[in-house]
Amino acid sequence: MNYFHRQVQLWGEETQSLLQNKKIAIVGSGGLGSSLSFALGASGIGEIHMIDFDEVSLHNIHRQIAFKIGDEGKNKALINCELIEQRCPYVKAIAHECSFEEFTKKNVDVDLIIDATDNLPTRAEIDTYTKTKNTPWIYGSVEAFHGQVCFFDESSFADAFKISTQTPAGIAAPIVMHIASLQANLALRFLAGLSVKKDYLYYLFFNEEGELNTQKFGLPK
Repeated sequence: MNYFHRQVQLWGEETQSLLQNKKIAIVGSGGLGSSLSFALGASGIGEIHMIDFDEVSLHNIHRQIAFKIGDEGKNKALINCELIEQRCPYVKAIAHECSFEEFTKKNVDVDLIIDATDNLPTRAEIDTYTKTKNTPWIYGSVEAFHGQVCFFDESSFADAFKISTQTPAGIAAPIVMHIASLQANLALRFLAGLSVKKDYLYYLFFNEEGELNTQKFGLPK
């Protein structure tokens, strides 16, 4: 409990011990996934599954904080898992060097799935899969200087978004960490048994004057 002292001050030893029995899956180990692994990897969650078939490229490193020069060609999920266990030996991190579709065939049961992908079709797959497993998931996306977050429970992702293969535009590194932080906060609150606003989309963006704006939308169930 000394390692988690400040969290224990927040919610007590009983809740901290509860986290040790929780399992999550993070789909994608790049920008959002790297920040999520830092934010959640040292929180005391019992088991974290990192899923990514992709390898580190030079152009990834500026916004994917788990990686450094020299990591090019290494699997992203493996690097994130190594960092999680180096920083917190009380958490078991498992790398899956595969697509999300392949991961679902492994029948790994988790309490929560967190989206850290960069495309709409995979998010639609996550939504379909979680509905069959009765498992909630947290959506997150970033582009340019804006991002979106939603804790999906009963709402349908396909009903809320038009599914396309559109490639995101340029991305500023800080907004990636900001959106991942919001996802991580929702995840920790849920896993710790605290209240979470579900099926509610948060849209955050900087306008042309550099002012941060937040809009909230209730999604149909």
